[in-house]
Amino acid sequence: IIYQHPYVNIFKHVKIEEWKKTTKEGEVTTFTDKTLRCPVFRINGPIPANSYILLPKRSSQSLGLTGKYFYLLFRPTPSKYFVVHIDVAAEEGQVVRISFSNMFKEFKSTSTWLQFPFLCGAAKDSVYENTAKTARQGKCFIGPAPTSVRWSCLMLDLQSILSTYLNRCYNHLKTIKLCANMTVKNMFTSDLLFNPSVSFSEARLMGLSSSRGTGPVPRDMAFPVPRGSCWHDLYDHIRYLLGKLLPDPILQLGCVIGFGGATNKHALWTKSCDEVVYPCHAVIVSMNITSKRQRFFIGHTDKVSALDFNASTTVLASAQTGQHSVVRIWDYQKGNCLASIRNHAHSLSALSFSYSGGILCGVGKDRHCKTLVVVWSTVNVLKERIVTVLAKGHSDVDIHTIKVAFFDETRMVSCGRDNIRLWRMRNGLLRSCPVNLGDYHSQDFTDVAFEEGMSPCHSRSGYIFEIDYSRVVIKHVRKLQPAQEQHRDHREKRTFMTGPSIAINSISVSTSFCATGSEDGFLRLWPLDFSSVFLEAEHEGPVSLVSVSSDGLQVLAATSNGILGYLDVSSHDYNTLMRSHTDTVLGFSLDGVRRHLTTASSDGTVRIWNMDSLHQLYDFASEDCPCSVAFHPCEQVFSCGFNSGIIRIFDIPNAKLLVEHMHCKGEVVGLVFSPNGEFMYSASSEGFLAQYHAVNEDHSAVRVVCNMVANGTKHSPDALKVSQDSRCLAFVGPSEYIVTILDARTLEELLRIDVSVLDVENALESALKVCFASTFTHHLLVSTSANKVLWLSTKTGRVLREVSKVDKQHCSSLSVSEDGRFLLTAGHSAVKVWDYNVQRKSQTFIGHSQPICQVGFTPDQHSVISVGDAIFIWDFLAEPTESSNVHQVQLSNSMPRQAAPLPSLPPQQLDISNIIHDGTFTEIHFWSIGNVKRQSVRPDCYRHFVPRFKNSNAVVPQPGEEDLKLKAVLGYNGNGRSNLAWSPDKGLFVYSCGSIVVVEYLHTGTQKHLRGHNQEISCLAVTDDAQTVASGAGGTNGIQSQICIWDIQSGVCRKSISHHKGAVQCLVFSKDDRFFLSVGDFSDPEVVLWSTRTLQLLSSVRVSGPLHDAAFSPSAANQLACVGSMGVYFCLIHERAPDSVDAPVEVGAVEMTALTYHNDTRLFTATNKGHVCVWDIGTQRCLMTWEADMGEMGVLRCQGSHLLTGSNTRWLRLWEVGAVQGMSETAVVMKQEILLDGTIVSAAFDNTIDMGIVGTLAGTLWYINWSENSSIRLVSGHKAKVNDVVFSCDEKHFATCCEDGSVRVWATHSYELLVQFHVLNQVKDSPVLCVAAGYSDGTVRVFRLASSEMEMKLRPHHVEVTAVQYSAKGHVILSAGKNGCVAVSSPVTGVTLRVIRDHKGAAITTIQSIHKQGQMFGLEGTEMWLAASADRRVSVWVSDWIRDKCELLDWLTFPAPDGSPPPSLAAFCPSDPSLVVYTGYGVEKELSFYSLTTKQMIKKITMPYWATCLSLSSKSHHIAVGSKDCVMKLIEVSSGRFQDFVHGDSLQKCHFSPSGALLFTVAFNEILLWEVHSPSL
Repeated sequence: IIYQHPYVNIFKHVKIEEWKKTTKEGEVTTFTDKTLRCPVFRINGPIPANSYILLPKRSSQSLGLTGKYFYLLFRPTPSKYFVVHIDVAAEEGQVVRISFSNMFKEFKSTSTWLQFPFLCGAAKDSVYENTAKTARQGKCFIGPAPTSVRWSCLMLDLQSILSTYLNRCYNHLKTIKLCANMTVKNMFTSDLLFNPSVSFSEARLMGLSSSRGTGPVPRDMAFPVPRGSCWHDLYDHIRYLLGKLLPDPILQLGCVIGFGGATNKHALWTKSCDEVVYPCHAVIVSMNITSKRQRFFIGHTDKVSALDFNASTTVLASAQTGQHSVVRIWDYQKGNCLASIRNHAHSLSALSFSYSGGILCGVGKDRHCKTLVVVWSTVNVLKERIVTVLAKGHSDVDIHTIKVAFFDETRMVSCGRDNIRLWRMRNGLLRSCPVNLGDYHSQDFTDVAFEEGMSPCHSRSGYIFEIDYSRVVIKHVRKLQPAQEQHRDHREKRTFMTGPSIAINSISVSTSFCATGSEDGFLRLWPLDFSSVFLEAEHEGPVSLVSVSSDGLQVLAATSNGILGYLDVSSHDYNTLMRSHTDTVLGFSLDGVRRHLTTASSDGTVRIWNMDSLHQLYDFASEDCPCSVAFHPCEQVFSCGFNSGIIRIFDIPNAKLLVEHMHCKGEVVGLVFSPNGEFMYSASSEGFLAQYHAVNEDHSAVRVVCNMVANGTKHSPDALKVSQDSRCLAFVGPSEYIVTILDARTLEELLRIDVSVLDVENALESALKVCFASTFTHHLLVSTSANKVLWLSTKTGRVLREVSKVDKQHCSSLSVSEDGRFLLTAGHSAVKVWDYNVQRKSQTFIGHSQPICQVGFTPDQHSVISVGDAIFIWDFLAEPTESSNVHQVQLSNSMPRQAAPLPSLPPQQLDISNIIHDGTFTEIHFWSIGNVKRQSVRPDCYRHFVPRFKNSNAVVPQPGEEDLKLKAVLGYNGNGRSNLAWSPDKGLFVYSCGSIVVVEYLHTGTQKHLRGHNQEISCLAVTDDAQTVASGAGGTNGIQSQICIWDIQSGVCRKSISHHKGAVQCLVFSKDDRFFLSVGDFSDPEVVLWSTRTLQLLSSVRVSGPLHDAAFSPSAANQLACVGSMGVYFCLIHERAPDSVDAPVEVGAVEMTALTYHNDTRLFTATNKGHVCVWDIGTQRCLMTWEADMGEMGVLRCQGSHLLTGSNTRWLRLWEVGAVQGMSETAVVMKQEILLDGTIVSAAFDNTIDMGIVGTLAGTLWYINWSENSSIRLVSGHKAKVNDVVFSCDEKHFATCCEDGSVRVWATHSYELLVQFHVLNQVKDSPVLCVAAGYSDGTVRVFRLASSEMEMKLRPHHVEVTAVQYSAKGHVILSAGKNGCVAVSSPVTGVTLRVIRDHKGAAITTIQSIHKQGQMFGLEGTEMWLAASADRRVSVWVSDWIRDKCELLDWLTFPAPDGSPPPSLAAFCPSDPSLVVYTGYGVEKELSFYSLTTKQMIKKITMPYWATCLSLSSKSHHIAVGSKDCVMKLIEVSSGRFQDFVHGDSLQKCHFSPSGALLFTVAFNEILLWEVHSPSL
């Protein structure tokens, strides 16, 4: 029950002070206790049974409290007896009374009553405490409470008490009776364990949690502790847990990697379309498609074979296959099982709810293997948990699918091999009628769906049948065919006229279209007449399921190879939700640093997963089945053993096969690295043991020994174990009865233990698995065939401890936690967690449907992994001890990082091993140039990208759910490099602004915005066909960079790639668009080659110094070049090239900054000193150089006989280089030059370099036409930080001001720059039409748009102007200085009319003026205005400027602790100007609403960030709040709910337009204009 979590205050729950739901008898009084400083209840009386408090009022009623832990805060009365009775209800309905008292001398129990004696504690160091200690040494100290008895917090584990003493399951707490003599503060129940001795501040500092039994009690239940005192010196804490393993539960299923199991044909949408429900073997998973969070329905003991929802998706039905078929019905929201039904003997395969949810139909087999159809009534399942059988029917035909008709709950349609049948239920009988199929009687019908008036059904041969269910005939037959492929990248639309048919596996019908999934791997969307395909998505395997969401906007698809995803119909975007192995997962290994998980499966694949996102990172397939995997503890390397005996070692970052070994015969049953990373060991099923040098890249074999390991595969996949100190190696062998321990370095035998002689009763007991304890290196744990776990001494071989009956069957895997406190065992299909010393009860966790192959802790001890049918990742909830080393940074496989590993020089040859469909390995070679020692210092050249913006991890609203729509992006990011592209044929160009890719169509002036980055975009690249754009974002603060691949037409991100550790310096596509290249910055100078079609990494190489630019040859597809600090790199794909080539001697020590190909024989490069060098590609020699500029060159473009150069001197030059073959400077002629407004950072030109677009560091995009020698400003943005942006009153214009001293006025409808004013001092603020701007020299300047001139200059301040505002009617200008003075100036004469010094000493951060009469506040005036200062003070004024009146209405002061405060912000509420909204530095991060009428705070909204800007909408109840965390929150005032919108940097300003229809946000120089939609929050 939701309201009972996290706890229930019982006195508050029953409103004890009213005594309406409770009863008091005898002497029950209330007083304030001096120790607790709060009201308490005193219950006194000579006879305890006559004075009491009873909750609830009558014993026949029930409290209904489900919390398993009961807490009582009380103090026994000194020298008196007391009794407490607690009545609890068991699952079976039996009521049991639990009583405790200091009158009871011993424990007594019956089937309905448990009596516990209670020992009263005494104050510390009292004579009673000493007496009690002495008494405890003999018999218990029982009797009246001592005089110095203390307040106590008593906790009873009600679930454990019933389970231990009566073997019953606890359900709820029914009644409580508190009898004299005692004083009671309160009682509460919870499912959480609390520690009353820990305060909230201590818990926060130590990271303690109530979910793990170490967190503090709720504040209203805590006992006060004076400063400097100890809780345990003042109070008693009594816990009754019966030796329980805590916390309970200690494991919680966090996520499952897997899909399907018994079938891949069942997955469902919820009605809200935000979650997908699907089976994963015996577990049912509900996944949120946005956050990817999972919740689980656990209860099935075999694989789930069918699922279905009722129409409202409140009730879920699931079927279990196998010999013990069962149907379970679940409450979907609460996740609990409502009913379990057993009517079929086995093979349950289909379920279908009626539209109302009152009827459920299921198909399975009876005991005679005949098809059995059962119909149940589920009308009362939610309220009464009752399900009844309405009808049964038998059939001899095969049934794949059955559906209940939406229009009539008594009718159903089924289909199967050679049949379609209509069913009807009447008078308790279920009868069926076959549809006459005529010539189509031999079809295999696979799915059925309902439409109004007919029932479409399809077959594997590609036919769609429309059945008229009123006439029981086939109404129409359509045959679907695949398109004929005319080109490898283009397909014709599907028709049903001629040609081969499509084998259809699934069909789903919506009101507007039909979706089909077919054997050829395609999800296709058809109109309802199946005339042609209007949308399709290709999958990696046959599509086994399609399901259209209720809103018709998304189509769920599943494949037979375990992939689940959905297609967004409107955006054409496809999202993969889950990938999975298609067969048993045999073993796993962990990389603790990167939280990567490697798994080997019987499906022939080895896969690497990200444990946090659940994404599959790599997939290696082979015809040879993998058996065992192991991660290297220090390097990003893993090894894999196969059933052929081959061991392959893979380099993960470069995705290549390092080496392959085959020194052992038989299947590899064990593979392990030593924790220090020095050696690797392998064991085979034929007894071979091999040792390898793991420090060498080739992992050369050191020793191979035969007849060492026990024969067979039952010890796989972890037959070998190495101790934590890397000294000992243990395994079962040479026979199954022997455990051997070797010296891990020399393989000399240290100890041999015969487990068969350790137990006389089990003489033939054999060893199965071994495991070293992490902290107890002298302990070796061995599981045996007798279902035991033995603790053996590694020095003597003696049995130190043993545990019997570990599982129903034998233990298949063992693992000990890093801190040595817990033991994991895996049995048939359950995971058990044990106290390592086996002093507490173990906890068992189910979920797997078949035997578990391996189980283990993650190195950080936060999770547990178990694999078998699927991959289960459990959250481990136990708190680590303070002495535990699990908080150290882990490398992998539990090895703490002592020092960061130093990178080694890259090998000359890089290769990767791509696994293709036939399971073979192919190699691609990419050769690097140069071997100079690597530099990690940022190069001194502007061409190298320097990230400026910050990043954010906020969760943004889904497309279509936003209350804001990005309307326009103003400006261009001049800080980027090569961050624009232009297609003259299509009239569009692409550029970046902050973290947004802007696609602008020049013909229409419209923009499309591609949003997917959360960091500043550094560079762009576009394919030759202008269909795909790649954008790279800078990586900062240890965050990997991000490369997004976009489809320009749809605006959808095809894939997001993170590879480079630093920023992405350069992106470039090959001329044929087959490849693209990404280059890392100076911190990680790596060149990476990618496939454009598959977006897979093909090869990578690290060079010795920073790289600045790269380019593909326009004629040779396998040829490319790079330039950087070390010179020029000539690179060839597949072939070897010579070393790097240094710059010519005549140009001196320079940086090579840019390059471009002239033709297939010549290459131009530029330097940071203005030189251009011409290279012969064949000989790799410099032919000639010339000085093309006085500054650093950053842009080179060449086409035909023309060369374009751009530099930081702002000159853009066009050169004639047609006669460059002559190798003389006279062959190069400068034809034209244009001076632009800033350093040239990007350029894109047509094929003749006659027209193009150039980007500058000033944030401007220029259109260049050389034939007309003209330059036209296309996009103009601010170079420096924008301080403010405001609208004009009529919203036709807006103005921006910048730190560089410029004020710009723009047209709102076209976003064109109308006029720009520039002053040397920084501008701080500005309104519009007459624009008033405040400057850092204390002046206020007024500009008039009509004349484009400065009209007036005022100097009302001697310090920096921090805010400026026209009054509401424009009669005066209000300006504020950094010293806190507010000046009132005339915009006509420029005279300062008055100075308000109330805020003097603190800078004014906000000024606002509005139209509002002051009579309602008893003051004369037509306007109200406010000012907020940095000292968290807000003054509110009423003024009439014509009459020269200005009176203070209110003065607000907000307290705050010491610290570095954010700005103080205040604004009038547009809907109610008597409300002032304030936010600033304080005790809490919040928005405060202050009423000027009532003079009090009426509302607060909590926020996660300190606000940096604030604006309120006049149109809706929205507040826009910006923060330093690059997030703008749009908050709905009434509910406090919000949406996040990510920007490229900290937000400094946000402003709604006067109408509230538009919103401006400003982050550094990034200006975004948003369109405000109707509120949906």
